[in-house]
Amino acid sequence: MDSKTFQFYFLLFLLSISFILAFVIFLPFIAALALALIFSVVLRPIHKRIHVSMPSMPGISALLTETIGVLGILLPLVVLGVLLVNQAESLYITLTQGSVKAYLQAPLVHLESAIQAYFPHTRFLDAFSLDVDTYLRHGLEWIINNMGTAFSKIASLLLSFFAFFFALYYLLRDGAALRRAVIRLSPLNDAEDKIILDRLELAINSVIKGNLTIALIQGILTAIGFTIFGIPNGILWGTIAAVGALIPGVGTTLVFFPATLFLFLTGAIVQAVGLVVWGALAVGLVDNFLGPRLIGNRMHMHPLFILLAVLGGIMFFGPIGVFLGPLSISLFLTLLYL
Repeated sequence: MDSKTFQFYFLLFLLSISFILAFVIFLPFIAALALALIFSVVLRPIHKRIHVSMPSMPGISALLTETIGVLGILLPLVVLGVLLVNQAESLYITLTQGSVKAYLQAPLVHLESAIQAYFPHTRFLDAFSLDVDTYLRHGLEWIINNMGTAFSKIASLLLSFFAFFFALYYLLRDGAALRRAVIRLSPLNDAEDKIILDRLELAINSVIKGNLTIALIQGILTAIGFTIFGIPNGILWGTIAAVGALIPGVGTTLVFFPATLFLFLTGAIVQAVGLVVWGALAVGLVDNFLGPRLIGNRMHMHPLFILLAVLGGIMFFGPIGVFLGPLSISLFLTLLYL
């Protein structure tokens, strides 16, 4: 083996080792860095307006943009978190007091009465004599007992937020230069690089400005509807509905169907009909009218791909997979297009 060949393989060995070390170092912050990249794209219009007013201070304009974006997200999350904790505490008290059994078995009593009108000798509740409140109480106690695991990760979350904050700052300040560097370093031609970056930016805007905005609006409308028509803990169920709305094919049906069924079975027919109408008009119209205007057909992706991308992204990346899943599939389809 001559010296040049040896040097090549030795350099390749060093490059492989350094790549593995770099990957291991950055791996704990992959989610934070990906989230910073997503937010840098979403906040770019705001940053451009601020930067125009102070072109000689790019650092200050980036910091102001980041402050506006972070506070605009954190403050509502803190308020929502406090409300959710209060409602979860109220639900836990209800479960531990044992009153939930009568509350949940009320629809079974009405259902048994309806069945006995046609089959007088049927004893439905005897066949369905589960101790409902015990199972629910045990389930909620398990969740509360495992909250310690979540709190033990506070240090990791703080480090991730620190990495997110600094990454977002530099992506806002040096975003244009970083884009040019990516295009320059890529082995593809510049036109193809620009197509890939533009498609990813469109996908980010579609997911964040479109899907997330619609999910938030539907969650708020669900909470309002549940409160109006007598379903307790409306904010808690509205939050669950918002999460369900992020998953194609699931949507707010995740909470509307069981809530409506419960109202029907408990004899609250007027409230049940009202909740159905509210879900169809107030919540459903958001999908049919606001959705096309916010999302349009910019991602050019079949709904099945979006569903699998969201579910697979959540399974692989965790909660941030709601965003990273569709982005990964969008990148894959863009590369196929090239």
